[in-house]
Amino acid sequence: MPETGYLLAVLGIGFGITFALRAVPFAILGPLRESRFVGAMALWMPVGILGILAAATLRSSIDADPARILPAAIAVAVTVLAHLLGGRRTLLSVGLGTVTFVVLVNLL
Repeated sequence: MPETGYLLAVLGIGFGITFALRAVPFAILGPLRESRFVGAMALWMPVGILGILAAATLRSSIDADPARILPAAIAVAVTVLAHLLGGRRTLLSVGLGTVTFVVLVNLL
């Protein structure tokens, strides 16, 4: 069994690393708030992530059954329209698009 000092050293090092990894983002956040790059990333990253997720989901869905192209296209259109007309509320647009796709796949 390892010595008590060794265990305390490992725990202390683990604590220090964990604390530093959690504290560093807050420490550098102040200067980054003024950055144009960070502002642009905050604007475009959610859209990019949703776009990649949507493309991957549509690809796997259409690969599973090519007859899902029409319901997928309609659901994408509903999602975009809901997002633009619904005040850019992501949860609303994604929810309406998902419901549209599920309903159309089960009806057609």
